[in-house]
Amino acid sequence: MHRVCISSTGLYVPPHIISNAELVDTFNRYADLHNTEHATEIAAGSRAAVPYSSVEFIEKASGIQQRYVVEKSGVLDPTRMRPRLTPRPDSEISLMAEISVAAAQDALQRAGKTAADVDGVICAAANMQRAYPAMAVEIQQALGITGFGFDMNVACSSATFGIEMAVNAVRSGSARAVLVVNPEITSPHLAWKDRDCHFIFGDVCTAILVERQDTAPAGAFEVLGTKLVTSFSNNIRNNAGFMSRSEDRNPEDRDQLFYQEGRKVFKEVCPMAAEHISNHLATLDLAPSGVRRFWLHQANLAMNQLIGRRLLGRDATADDAPVILNEFANTASAGSIIAFHRHHNDIAAGEVGVICSFGAGYSIGSVVLRRL
Repeated sequence: MHRVCISSTGLYVPPHIISNAELVDTFNRYADLHNTEHATEIAAGSRAAVPYSSVEFIEKASGIQQRYVVEKSGVLDPTRMRPRLTPRPDSEISLMAEISVAAAQDALQRAGKTAADVDGVICAAANMQRAYPAMAVEIQQALGITGFGFDMNVACSSATFGIEMAVNAVRSGSARAVLVVNPEITSPHLAWKDRDCHFIFGDVCTAILVERQDTAPAGAFEVLGTKLVTSFSNNIRNNAGFMSRSEDRNPEDRDQLFYQEGRKVFKEVCPMAAEHISNHLATLDLAPSGVRRFWLHQANLAMNQLIGRRLLGRDATADDAPVILNEFANTASAGSIIAFHRHHNDIAAGEVGVICSFGAGYSIGSVVLRRL
């Protein structure tokens, strides 16, 4: 059995930014159009009016200030409010594979590695661009990696679950190194017309290079342990899929997009995540007070603040648990990896950190790391 490290991470950031002010302006113009079109029904009480959004509401509810997206003109069109994505022929690389290759190449370069050093690709994300062929196999081909590739989806916990799969492959000797890529193109499945969630998501892609310690570069992070748990809940859901066509669903149906019972999620997931991390650390004879940094899932600022207080018995500082969602918004499984990517250089040799993600399922995944 081999000791295993995270050698590097990579990040692809889309070219377009949508500020809260831009988003609110578009949403409120949509509200005006909707309320004017349905004025008679609204007056009769048979249809609810769409209330205005505001920058203050978004930032108080989430801590989000902006988000990156792969295409913004369609989102900011109040008559459309979804990205304008151009279909690509089968002969061209898909959008999800394209951004995955960019993030993976960044990770490889940072570790001083090439495709010849890698034996597998795991594409782990909240939604896949297609059912098959597997996105991971297309990414593997584009990178020039000989070996295997497969897709997996555990919603916002996909990255940490993917890391465990990669760690197991490397530890057992079935692969020298595995790339875990998290292409989160969330803008197509966000309900931009729903005031309660129209601000939540952003697009991004992260990559994690997992390899044997004896081939890892200096400053890598040894994986001390991984821990996963799931518990079924309907409080976060997306019903879109290949069966929708056979069910004669309208693609515009609200049920086909992301939806959640936000207050229930907050009350239920935060205690679960804090307990999960504490229990995981205890199995390694560690305590939260001895952890140098927590790289938490970036869904909501208040959630991370509550988890930090439960773990540390005090308010977590930006140094304890850095926040990146103000810039990126919720990027599903990529959020905790962006936090690690942006905030690990100052971790000293011997210090311990925890990557933790949590989301629909419910699913929670944690990875305990020690800097070499």
